[in-house]
Amino acid sequence: MKGKYIKGKKITYDGTQLRSLYAYTEHDVQGDSVLAFRGPCRVGVDDLVDAEDRKNGAEIISEEMAHFIVEIFDTDLHRAVVMQRIFLCVVKDAIEELKPELFISRRGDDLYIEVEAEEGEEENRKLTVSVATVSPVSALIHTGINVSSENTPVPTLGLEDLDVPVDDFIIKVLQGFINEVKGIEQARCKVRGVP
Repeated sequence: MKGKYIKGKKITYDGTQLRSLYAYTEHDVQGDSVLAFRGPCRVGVDDLVDAEDRKNGAEIISEEMAHFIVEIFDTDLHRAVVMQRIFLCVVKDAIEELKPELFISRRGDDLYIEVEAEEGEEENRKLTVSVATVSPVSALIHTGINVSSENTPVPTLGLEDLDVPVDDFIIKVLQGFINEVKGIEQARCKVRGVP
């Protein structure tokens, strides 16, 4: 598993980056990889991969996100969804390491923080968007973490709201996910079969 942070260049995620060999053709990262970049998010209804979101007419809009695109070869959609959930656990761990006072909840492929609403009630604010899919040659995951919470279509919080240093967070996620994948590979190769 290789990782690369495209630092200092804003890239608008519009869904077209979620394709096989994007990391290789656009950023010279070949093979199983996790690519990170910052930039806005503008995914219209017609470009959504998630059919449920598409049926509901949802759009994904954010002024700025930390985007991660994972590509894994020789896998299927079921394992891609499992890797997506592991990736979100790594994201959660990275934020909580940088800000131990935060409590982040994961529900499926989304991360939330509970905040006090105006009338004293609790409200869950969304931190992430994420989808897993497959191409003819690989499995693909996109996860976007809000940096800004301005002008989002649903109640959100961003890394800026939480005073999380974005570049440190991105590096921590890249390293954490690469280490997790290496650990899975090592665990797979150290046990003997049982009758």
